[in-house]
Amino acid sequence: LAMGQESGMDAAWATSPGGCELVQSIMDCTGRQLSSTPGNLRGDTEELFLDDNTIQVLSNASLLLYPQLWHLSLTRNRLELIEPGAFLSSQGLEVLSLTDNLLFTNYSVTATALSALPALRVLDLAGNQLREDMVSVLVSNLSSLESLSVARNVIMRLDSSVFTNLTQLLELNLEKNYIFEIDNAFEGLQRLQRLNIAYNYLPCLVGFGLTQLRMLNVSNNILEWFLTLQNDDLFELEVLDLSHNRLLFFPVLPQQSKLHSLLLQDNRMSFYQRLPNGTSLANITVQFLIIDGNSTNLTTVRLWEELCHSNLSSLRLLDMSQNQVWDLPDDFLAQMPSLTHLKLNQNCLEAFHLPEEDPLAMLTELDLSQNQLVELGVKVGFGDILPNLQLFNLSTNRLQALPPGIFTHSRRITTLDLSRNRVDLCPQPGEARSLPCVDIRGVETLTHLSLAGCGLQGLSSRPFQGTSLRHLDLSDNRQVLSGDLGWLQDLVLTLQVLSLRNTSLSPTAVDFSALHSLVRLDLSGNSLAAFPASLGALRLRSLDLRDNCLPALPPDVVQVPLGRSLRELYLSRNPYNCCTLGWWDALQLAEGLRVPDGREVTCSHGSRWLSPGALPEPVLQSCRWQTADLALLYLVLALPTCLTLLVAFVVVFLMLKEKLLKMVKTRCGVSSPY
Repeated sequence: LAMGQESGMDAAWATSPGGCELVQSIMDCTGRQLSSTPGNLRGDTEELFLDDNTIQVLSNASLLLYPQLWHLSLTRNRLELIEPGAFLSSQGLEVLSLTDNLLFTNYSVTATALSALPALRVLDLAGNQLREDMVSVLVSNLSSLESLSVARNVIMRLDSSVFTNLTQLLELNLEKNYIFEIDNAFEGLQRLQRLNIAYNYLPCLVGFGLTQLRMLNVSNNILEWFLTLQNDDLFELEVLDLSHNRLLFFPVLPQQSKLHSLLLQDNRMSFYQRLPNGTSLANITVQFLIIDGNSTNLTTVRLWEELCHSNLSSLRLLDMSQNQVWDLPDDFLAQMPSLTHLKLNQNCLEAFHLPEEDPLAMLTELDLSQNQLVELGVKVGFGDILPNLQLFNLSTNRLQALPPGIFTHSRRITTLDLSRNRVDLCPQPGEARSLPCVDIRGVETLTHLSLAGCGLQGLSSRPFQGTSLRHLDLSDNRQVLSGDLGWLQDLVLTLQVLSLRNTSLSPTAVDFSALHSLVRLDLSGNSLAAFPASLGALRLRSLDLRDNCLPALPPDVVQVPLGRSLRELYLSRNPYNCCTLGWWDALQLAEGLRVPDGREVTCSHGSRWLSPGALPEPVLQSCRWQTADLALLYLVLALPTCLTLLVAFVVVFLMLKEKLLKMVKTRCGVSSPY
């Protein structure tokens, strides 16, 4: 059966005479340097891709041979003209992509050709330098359209005449134009569900009344106001993206809607019920003057009470990060009983108080990082506190402690980020502790904990008791490893990822051999002058040794269990010795091991820094002398000296031979014949 399927696939793929690829009834002629539509393709072609060619004109005869065509793509050509009869034989065409061409040059003639497509559902005209009047002409007779994209053109103003007759349109993409004004442009699009106006220049949206719309993206404009018509109509709106604008106030939303995702990231929003100096603006109002033609409408709204007019009961995601919020209005969060994701990071919050009644019972993710929090207000004892919370990010604040018992009822908390706060962990019960602390003991579901940059000065005994930590980040705590390291015994069975970056670690400070579950270890930035021997027994998959003082790695690093299990090793910014690189050569031959920063690894030879993979021959020769056997070196040095002394002795002996013999004869008294 498998062989039969493989044979069938081979039969499906083929190459046409023009070099195009055919699979079943799909013809792909992408990037074939074609200047016209090929005429020798199969007549039963249903989908034709002519992208990335140089076609300038789609003539009347271009598609005559393909009556079954329903999908045509001419993206990224040089198309300037589609002749009026080009589609007469392709009445069944449903999807047409003309992205990134030059249709602005002969748009009126092209419009005539498009009008002959009664079944066209999807049309992409993005990137054709079209103005709004050109778009109006091109789509004027396309009543069957369901999806239209005119993104990346030069549209500046939209009115009711642009999209006339598009009564079936469901999706409209207008992003990356120059739109600064919209005047009743969408009122006739009764079936429109998805509208994208991102990356334009809209200064405000007032009187929003598209009740049938489900998704609206107005991100990356210059909006300062968003005001919905205040009536009892039910809005189908589910997703509203107003991120990356200049909103000054929380948007005035529909009184009745199905909104579940509200994106307000990167604006200038704040609330004005109370100001930082204690002043109350509860009774202060703002007036909006709306001028529509000859009529003028004056709308008065209280600065902060506009929230009360919006029904946010279905909201699940609220992103208000990167704003200027320093305080939330009373009962603001109480209006959102279905909220599961709340992002308030990068604001100016000094305190955050959870509502007493129904305190965000559905919330699974809460991000309060990068604020100025000194207080987290929770009244313990008033029922469950964040019972479904899984991710809690409090990093980069000014917290010193968390309310006692805050995690007692958090039955699903898995990730807690307290990095860059001046917090400490609570010790075992019975140990004296006068300073505020964070108690995570017994939180069985906690698996990820970050305490980076908290100024920890040694951990009290067993602060992780009763947890199941798999990821622990203690980086940037210079004294965290001082004192007793007994806290490691509670993590032996579960810990998989450990970061000890910049913790003043010494080679013998920590015995890693007991951490059998560890798979990722970060020891960078510790000025290690020797490789910790206890690492050899681990079966890590990733090890980071960057920014240390290592002259070399052990010669047998590839042979020990660590070397056989490693898949990723970071080594750059260490002063390796160019003459002791046997370990480096072994790493290059290790199967399955990557050194992602290998190009940044250097070694020192004298005052030079070189790449270990391309050492010059003089350096290699010098290293050979430095690493040669000392006994052989001494023998080579001593041999010439010995020979010289021997020769000198022989010469002296021969010169003084006769005198020496006479002296011996005289001394010994024995006559010798001459």
